[in-house]
Amino acid sequence: MVTAQRLPASLTPLDAALAAVLRDLVPVQPIELPPADALRCIAAEMPALRAYPPHDVAVGDGWAMRANDLVGASSYAPLPLAALPVWVEAGAAMPDGTDCVVDADAVDSSGPLPQVLAEAILGQRVRRAGSDIAAGGPVIAAGEPLLPRGLLLARAAGLDLLLVRRPRLRIVNISNGELTAQLIADTAQFAGAAIVCAEAAPDVTAIANALAAHDCDLIITIGGTGVGRSDAAVNAIATRGTLIAHGIALQPGRTAAVGRIHATPVVALPGAPDQAFAAWWAIALPLLDRLSGRRPRQTLALPLERKIASGVGMAEVVLLTREEGSWATLAIADLSLDAIARAEALLIVPGASEGFAAGTIVDAYMLRE
Repeated sequence: MVTAQRLPASLTPLDAALAAVLRDLVPVQPIELPPADALRCIAAEMPALRAYPPHDVAVGDGWAMRANDLVGASSYAPLPLAALPVWVEAGAAMPDGTDCVVDADAVDSSGPLPQVLAEAILGQRVRRAGSDIAAGGPVIAAGEPLLPRGLLLARAAGLDLLLVRRPRLRIVNISNGELTAQLIADTAQFAGAAIVCAEAAPDVTAIANALAAHDCDLIITIGGTGVGRSDAAVNAIATRGTLIAHGIALQPGRTAAVGRIHATPVVALPGAPDQAFAAWWAIALPLLDRLSGRRPRQTLALPLERKIASGVGMAEVVLLTREEGSWATLAIADLSLDAIARAEALLIVPGASEGFAAGTIVDAYMLRE
């Protein structure tokens, strides 16, 4: 008979639980992906870029010529040519020996010999080789997410494959938590993970069977972390692997749990969207970032518009938005779906802190990259 889940008499401090589950965790091995599949993945070491454009190209339609040959030419003193110059279209490679493009009406071909009627300067209407991308630079620094502008550089430089880290994330949805599971799945994909979703009935055996660790780098369960009659996620983790902590000093999200199945970390998120969102940011996302080899996430330091009061002993999640150069609090500890959707940044008040006075400058994690 399986013993019903119970929260321990004392909650595990957030930093202690996180340190325990992060211990010995290293980034996954890089893989090669085409640019179309690499969006949001975390860059590993990239090859040096080739120059772009690879040669001088015409910016507009016209005659390709050499500027030094046109010195003194004007409609009053036409410069005769032995033959018509080469006509180029916008985007075409410049012919050898040419360095400028002149307008169509700058060359008069009505007489026996064509004549140039205007001067030009070196590089006129020409994009120089390497002017868009200098040779030797990286597509993007290792540890940074590949965004559309980075993929633009990769495609322009002709890179067919990119070296990235993309952890494999298994999400096990328990107890009909579809809304929360979809939120976590969307957030994980946005963070660069490859996800596989599974469903499990709310009993120990079914959940344990769904916790397959051989094909993933991180396991997330949704729901079943409380002490209700059908809550069994934490007992399933203990059955299948090692339970590190159940009951984290985090508000919201105190029923979250962490463990391991062999070397694969497991995070059990509560089923309520606000609690899962808080535990995801406080526990699961740092694990995913470690597996991705991601650099520290972007923060923004601004003064608080008003005081934030927090109880000692519990880390509390605060949602913030910017108002006239300050952080304004949208929600603390009790996070509505509207506040989650509208928040620009997230702050975790440490468990040892009583909060922050108005005007205190705090670093908050940006939720919108």
